[in-house]
Amino acid sequence: MWPSFPLPLLLLGSLTRLTAAGPRCKPDQDTIGECHSPPTAENAKCVDLDLLYCNDLSYNKTSYPNLLDQKSREVVEFSSEYILLSVIHNLLQGECNPDLRFLGCAILAPRCDGGRVIRPCRHVCESLKKSCQPAFDGIDMAWPYFLDCDRFFVSEEEGCYNPLEKLRGSLDENEELPSNMPSTFIQFTHHSYPQMVRVLKKTASRCSHIAKTYSIGRSFDGKDLLVIEFSSRPGQHELLEPEFKYIGNIHGNEVTGKEMLIYLAQYLCTEYLLGNPRIQSLINTTRIHLLPSMNPDGYDVAAAEGAGYNGWTSGRQNAQHLDLNRNFPDLTSEYYQLASTRGVRTDHIPIPQYYWWGKVAPETKAIMKWMRTIPFVLSASLHGGDLVVSYPFDFSNHPFEEKMFSPTPDEKMFRLLSRAYANAHPMMMDKSENRCGGNFLNRGSIINGADWYSFTGGMSDFNYLHTNCFEITVELGCMKFPPEEALYTLWQHNKESLLNFMEMVHRGIKGTVTDKFGKPIKNARILVRGIRHDVTTAADGDYWRLLPPGTHIVIAQAPGYTKMIKKVTIPLRMKRAGRVDFILHPLVLHPKRFMKGLQRNGYKHHDPLEDFDPHAENNGDFVGERRKPSQDGSKPWWWSYFTSLNHHKPTWLLKYH
Repeated sequence: MWPSFPLPLLLLGSLTRLTAAGPRCKPDQDTIGECHSPPTAENAKCVDLDLLYCNDLSYNKTSYPNLLDQKSREVVEFSSEYILLSVIHNLLQGECNPDLRFLGCAILAPRCDGGRVIRPCRHVCESLKKSCQPAFDGIDMAWPYFLDCDRFFVSEEEGCYNPLEKLRGSLDENEELPSNMPSTFIQFTHHSYPQMVRVLKKTASRCSHIAKTYSIGRSFDGKDLLVIEFSSRPGQHELLEPEFKYIGNIHGNEVTGKEMLIYLAQYLCTEYLLGNPRIQSLINTTRIHLLPSMNPDGYDVAAAEGAGYNGWTSGRQNAQHLDLNRNFPDLTSEYYQLASTRGVRTDHIPIPQYYWWGKVAPETKAIMKWMRTIPFVLSASLHGGDLVVSYPFDFSNHPFEEKMFSPTPDEKMFRLLSRAYANAHPMMMDKSENRCGGNFLNRGSIINGADWYSFTGGMSDFNYLHTNCFEITVELGCMKFPPEEALYTLWQHNKESLLNFMEMVHRGIKGTVTDKFGKPIKNARILVRGIRHDVTTAADGDYWRLLPPGTHIVIAQAPGYTKMIKKVTIPLRMKRAGRVDFILHPLVLHPKRFMKGLQRNGYKHHDPLEDFDPHAENNGDFVGERRKPSQDGSKPWWWSYFTSLNHHKPTWLLKYH
């Protein structure tokens, strides 16, 4: 279990004590690893593996000195190699992780079995290096010397093991794919965390031209929050292509959503390969992100009790005993205060400073950072415990009213989105009042969240008030942890709804905002007259505005430019976003008025969320900026991670030194 301190603070506490371990090389030797002399494999003393960043491997015994001749656990923990493993996830933005961490741990904490050190397999290292070298090149970092495939890894003939076996697993006989056709077989079973990771990575491997996996962060207990993405160009935001996300298992004991998203990932991959025109069109025009489990630690608690026997709350919270769907900033209260003042913006509300005084889960921080990194347009959070679709606001307009209809300015659009899921779900449309969710029958199985029950700190309200994203909440059934035999039926009930809702991301309008020279204008505002909620343009100047059918007056404006107004009519049966571009012309403003216009778009106070990923220096496309190689011989941006290492600085990570 690794506490969720901000990384720079965590590093400072560790790095300042590094010198206690003493240098491992002679003063006149260059610290690139030549001085390390791997110990003899035979007659090793096996001890418990007690390294926090290596505590989730497939084995629990190691030996010292390790393969780098580091004599003890303490020496390893304060080494630059171990520090690198602790931050590599953030440096590479989740790429190649946890694979790289597992590979590095196989060297720093080698497997020990029966008094013998077993080295990791060379072919695993070579394969991972081939896949991950571009990520290192992208941040101008050399491949770590201790992951030298020839030096520290051995062949299968010499007796090696696969350090990624816990992630990869092996294909069961009934999972093997035919050589001439992709399998349409989905195992409708519950998936443990390692099984989920294996299925998602295998699915991404099968459809590598349209899919990839990445991690957005780690749970409190150190599990990667793994996402599988589908797109015609996975890993990239394409101009005018909307970003969509599904999130499951925010409450660890509500597992149906997790399984539905695992099945959905396999379905999308298979149907695309089989030439399904609907799926191919969806993936070719949409960037889809599926996060099956936001709370893998809570799931483990719930799964320990078993399907069908789980209590109503066992495993609901994360490992810190926090309800993740009550852990987001309460921006709805801020909204109600702002809405009473005419002319004040009520969208993209900053996170209040007092929010950070409380306990914020690493899972919550990861989601918020993810939402800032990618310009999501539409989202759904999948829950369990009832059968209904709810939409914002979830917090009542009157704080003392437990049930009070509390609509957003986009009430009409949210009802349209909610119906898109509910109307395609056979059980939500079932006319029996005695069924699960029957009490919502007269509402069409949709409800305003606060009109159902009011709560604060929810993820859906935060999406709407802090970003451009519209998010609904889907309750998938009255049994939170259904027995395995019910999963196939649940998939049949939800498959069409899941697809139908994803297609709703293409409703409304989209376009670009540029200046007269064609240069994109980032963070320009798109206003719709009569709807007091603006969206903003992404880094490339593109935007998406979900809108119901009808005639709308749309305005684009940005500080320093004239505003432009257009009249837009969206036909009733239009299922593709209409293209509405804006070209703004410069406006000469008085400096004080100009700065006043800028202040609302920026954060006036320090935002601790930035510390969670300290390289996000702005709210734009900081990933691309961060990865620009240094051209003038200066140290790369990531070198600041290691400035406290004194003479133990890992110069072996520098390509030019």
